[in-house]
Amino acid sequence: MALYAIGDLHLCLGAPKPMDVFGGAWVGYMDKLKAGMSVIRPEDTTVLLGDLSWALDLPGAKADFDWINAIPGRKIILKGNHDYWWSTAAKFQKFCQENGFENLHLLNNNCYEYGGYALCGTRGWFYEEDRSGQHDEKVFKRELIRLEASLKAAGQMPKLVFLHYPPRYRGYECPEILALLQKYRVCRCFYGHLHGGSHKLAVEGLWDGVDFKLVASDYIGFAPYKVIS
Repeated sequence: MALYAIGDLHLCLGAPKPMDVFGGAWVGYMDKLKAGMSVIRPEDTTVLLGDLSWALDLPGAKADFDWINAIPGRKIILKGNHDYWWSTAAKFQKFCQENGFENLHLLNNNCYEYGGYALCGTRGWFYEEDRSGQHDEKVFKRELIRLEASLKAAGQMPKLVFLHYPPRYRGYECPEILALLQKYRVCRCFYGHLHGGSHKLAVEGLWDGVDFKLVASDYIGFAPYKVIS
């Protein structure tokens, strides 16, 4: 039994937007992902850290979720900034029931248990991108509420946090999210979103008592990162 994490699959089976156009590591990425995911077994849990499908709605995302559903074991999904198919938890659950997707779970105002750890998280937010926008401020505050709800749901269990956006990278940090990690004594934090040249901005290792790790697919070689064996 193992716990894995990987973000930014950017599947394009239902929407013609392959990442191969960016060249470099992304060339042939769908085949690389298929090979990388082959290490996962039915007894394992995999956390998928957003930007999963380019589809604009759930019907358009069906082929991509067929692909995700074929990954063995439990899959825990959180939202990325390009997951336009995401609507509500109830609609996603109905979508899964209608298509026979039995082992897909949303990380959204909740948490899941794995080996005595609580798996917590949400999308997060790059609030500094537009601090003048009132709508963005509402979204940011909602993400803080969701993260704290997830952390509260964990009770006294040791907590692993999974975010799409990095709460800190070189030249930037989100003090509100970092404060929540401190308040709830989060031991490890995993994030995605950074690609290509942005990899050099990643902050990894122990910072203020939290161990950070970038798990964007192109950063970790399109193979899931083993969090716990």
